[in-house]
Amino acid sequence: MAQTTNRFLDDISRLVTDAAGAAQGVRREVETAVKGQIERMLKEMDVATREDVEVLRDTVNAARDENDALRARIAALEAKLGAAGPGSSASAAKAQSGTPGFEGTPTPGTSV
Repeated sequence: MAQTTNRFLDDISRLVTDAAGAAQGVRREVETAVKGQIERMLKEMDVATREDVEVLRDTVNAARDENDALRARIAALEAKLGAAGPGSSASAAKAQSGTPGFEGTPTPGTSV
């Protein structure tokens, strides 16, 4: 009888082990199917990939750096123009800032 009980327990143990293995296999199959479906949906929705977003982020950062450099350069040039003082060529150029192609034409709101 002890041998029959051991055989019965061994059979149950094998059955449980096989069921656990089958459950893991089913789980992997479901994960693969769900992942494939999600990838198809994202592709159809035309969602940007991580690589695309990283490239765009790098481009935006480079443009921001370039804007900061240009802003500093403009500030330096404006300071240089302001330091030139009245009667200099910078003041004359500023006074003739009317309509392009019509140098010396007064801007609206100024008297002749």
